[in-house]
Amino acid sequence: MSEAGGLRSGDNVTVDGASLWNDILETARFGATPKGGIRRLTLTEEDRQVRDWFAAACRALGCSVSHDSMGNQFARREGADPSLPPITMGSHLDTQPTGGKFDGIVGVLGGLAVLRALRESGHETRHPIEVINWTNEEGARFAPAMLASGVFAGVFTEAEALDKTDRAGVRFGDALAGIGYRGPEPCGRHPIAAYFELHIEQGPILEAEGKTIGVVTGVQAIRWYEVTVTGRDSHAGSTPMTMRADALLAAARMIEAVNAVGLAHGPDAVATVGLVENRPNSRNVVPGEVFLTIDLRDPDDAVVGRMEDALRERIADIAAASGVRADFARVWDAPAVHFDPACIEAVRQAAEAFGYPARRIVSGAGHDAAYLARVAPTTMIFVPCAGGLSHNEAESAERGDVAAGANVLLRAVLDADRRLNA
Repeated sequence: MSEAGGLRSGDNVTVDGASLWNDILETARFGATPKGGIRRLTLTEEDRQVRDWFAAACRALGCSVSHDSMGNQFARREGADPSLPPITMGSHLDTQPTGGKFDGIVGVLGGLAVLRALRESGHETRHPIEVINWTNEEGARFAPAMLASGVFAGVFTEAEALDKTDRAGVRFGDALAGIGYRGPEPCGRHPIAAYFELHIEQGPILEAEGKTIGVVTGVQAIRWYEVTVTGRDSHAGSTPMTMRADALLAAARMIEAVNAVGLAHGPDAVATVGLVENRPNSRNVVPGEVFLTIDLRDPDDAVVGRMEDALRERIADIAAASGVRADFARVWDAPAVHFDPACIEAVRQAAEAFGYPARRIVSGAGHDAAYLARVAPTTMIFVPCAGGLSHNEAESAERGDVAAGANVLLRAVLDADRRLNA
């Protein structure tokens, strides 16, 4: 690589922050909600629209675009050495039912901004550079989360992923074919030299400390559970209080227990019930069945294990005392992840080179990077979000912080291009 005035080739390349911001606003049209957020559940018509937009935007930059058998999109800018595997960036374009404009989207469009910067500067990399849009990161429609990157990393089989159904009984495979995004390349066959994911923090730490960049060292452990509480439907007016098998009352006590278990395993543990379905959900019927979900997280796998043990015992005790049955099933187990030291250092050095205030941080949320770390050197870059708010239509980030994150992404990718397969 040539050097001039102490700069290595590519070190003076920066992203166009205005274009990146415009892309964020443009893609927010697909699934826009009246409150200013986005409802873009995976494999819906809105998802197809944003995928089409992304593919067209990448082709306009001279990139080739493909998608694999799980619908993961790959936008590729060729490098000088076609024999080298690509250095990749990415995240996801699907959202929560009441999602915002930044969660996941910043990572995909930040990657697009890097491709634009490389094209406009004329800088040639050794490796191909790719941006990936992973399918079903959120898990809001098809559980579990990070389903397609999980197939890519060998955590799930493709067959079991394609057979997942949403709450309306629609198969993942049918929905994927329905939007025209089931590709010929088997998921997991795509080579990757390294993976970098830009993301809003989804927490309050960076903003509270006045930091622009989070140098992400790993992702905390996450486990998901589903609980079905079965009691007995009965008339609300004629069933004595002492003779009821009230599934909703028992579920309420279980929800309180979830919260108590989270508090008891602090300071970092969190425990959440995020979905509850009450049946028959009639105002004059004692509920006979409740379905609920539980989310447990901590940076330490052992702590999550102790939380699960405590919760199983508490739920069994509540069910016995309430005269109901509780079926408790673990549906997802994502162990704690530790990212690649060299990739972490590349992000740290990039933030330092730009003069951005930075700190090391562990991700509280799950990301596709957690699975990619199993198959390639991986790390993440965080930027602040207002009030730490995410999975909410009011989710917000500063234009300058988003551009800063994309600049760190760009420089970290160029570092990897110089360092890997040399």
